[in-house]
Amino acid sequence: MSSSRAPWVTLGLVVTLGAAALAVWVARPSQPSAPAASSSPTRTAASPSSASSPSPTPTPSSSGAWDGWTLEQQVGQVFMVGVSVSDPRQMSRDAVIEDHVGNLFLQGRTTEGAVPVRALVDSFTALVGPASTRSVPLLVATDQEGGEVQVLRGPGFSTIPSAVDQAQLSPADLRAKAAGWGQELAAVGVNLDLAPVMDLVDGDPAANPPVGALDRSYGFTSSSVTSHADAFSAGLSSAGVGVSLKHFPGLGRVTQNTDDAAGVTDTVTTRDDASVDVFATGIAAKPLSVMVSTAIYSRIDPDNPAAFSSTVVTGMLRGDLGYEGLVVTDDLSGAKQVAAWPPGERAVRALDAGVDLVLVSKDPTVAHEMVAAVVDRARTDPAFAAKVRTAAERVLRAKGAWPRA
Repeated sequence: MSSSRAPWVTLGLVVTLGAAALAVWVARPSQPSAPAASSSPTRTAASPSSASSPSPTPTPSSSGAWDGWTLEQQVGQVFMVGVSVSDPRQMSRDAVIEDHVGNLFLQGRTTEGAVPVRALVDSFTALVGPASTRSVPLLVATDQEGGEVQVLRGPGFSTIPSAVDQAQLSPADLRAKAAGWGQELAAVGVNLDLAPVMDLVDGDPAANPPVGALDRSYGFTSSSVTSHADAFSAGLSSAGVGVSLKHFPGLGRVTQNTDDAAGVTDTVTTRDDASVDVFATGIAAKPLSVMVSTAIYSRIDPDNPAAFSSTVVTGMLRGDLGYEGLVVTDDLSGAKQVAAWPPGERAVRALDAGVDLVLVSKDPTVAHEMVAAVVDRARTDPAFAAKVRTAAERVLRAKGAWPRA
C-alpha cells in the first residue's frame, strides 16, 4: 500500500501459521458520499434489501467443493482485515469471528520484536474453526519492505534497508538477504509480505510522495527495478513467504499520496507503458499476489480508480499480462482517495472489477459494512455472486485449501 511515515510505537497485546508460502497448512452504485466517522462498527446490514431477499444456495464450482459453505463464509474469504500491532481492537476479532473474514493484515509499527508478534498472530489464527471459516487457515500479511515501511522491528527482525539501498546490492546478494527476512516473517506466522514495490519512478523522486520521496523504489530504471524487485521476491518465496507486487499499474508518476489525498491521478501512463512492463517480469515468476493501486489513470480509465476498474484488473492485469494469481486492493478502508464512496460500495466495486481480495487495513471499523454490502449484492445478483465465488476460490487456492485447476 502507499504508506506514509509513521512513528514507532510499542506492541501492547497479544496470532499461527507458519511458513510455507503457499504451501500453507494444506492442508449500488450510488452518488459518492463521505463515510461515517464512527469509532465502532454498526453491525447491521448495509442495505434494507438484505432482509427481504432470500439467500440462494451457492452453486459449487469445483466438484462440490463449496458444499457446506454459507454465502457469508464465501464472502469472508475475499476480505483481509487489519489488526494493529500496538493496540489490537475487538472489531478486528469480530471481523474474523462474526463476519468470517479469512485473512489478516498486521498494521502499524512495533519495535517489541518477534515474541509478542507471534502471540498476536496465534491469538487470531486460533479463532479460525468450523464455526467461522471451516478451519481454513488465514493468510497473514504485513508491510515489511524496509526503510520507512517496515511494520515489524525489534529482537528477531532485521533492520531492512530501503529499496533504494537494496538496489545497491547485487541481485544475488539481495536474494540471499531477502531469504533471511522471509524466514523471520515465517517464524512469527506471517505468510504474505505486501512487497516489493515495482513502481517505476522516472522523474524527480522528491515529487513522488508515495514512492520516490520515501526511498521505496528499486532504482530509477526499468532494469534496476525488475532485477532487484525480482530478487527480493525470490528470496522471500524461498523462505515460504508469498509476495505482492505493487502498486499496479504503477504509482511512480503521481504527485500525491492516495493515503492522504483525494483525486490522485496519473495523466501519463498508458496501457502499454514501460512503467507497466516492469510488472511483467515479476508476474512471470507467478507471485502469490499483485496489489492494484487506487489512483486514477486518465489515459487508461479516466472514470475509475484502478482498484475499481475492470479495464485495469481484468483487461490489463489478467488479459494483457496473463496474471492468474490473487489480485488485492490497496487499502480501501482509510485512504482518502476512496473516501467519497461509502465503504460497502468500495468493496462491491472492487470485486465487480475482478479483484479477489479487499484490503481493509487502516480502519477495521468499516469491515462489517463492507462484508454486509457484498453479501447483500451477491444475494440479488447471480453474476456478481459468481465473481465472488471465483475470487474466493483463488484465495483458497493460494492457501492450498482448494482443488488445483
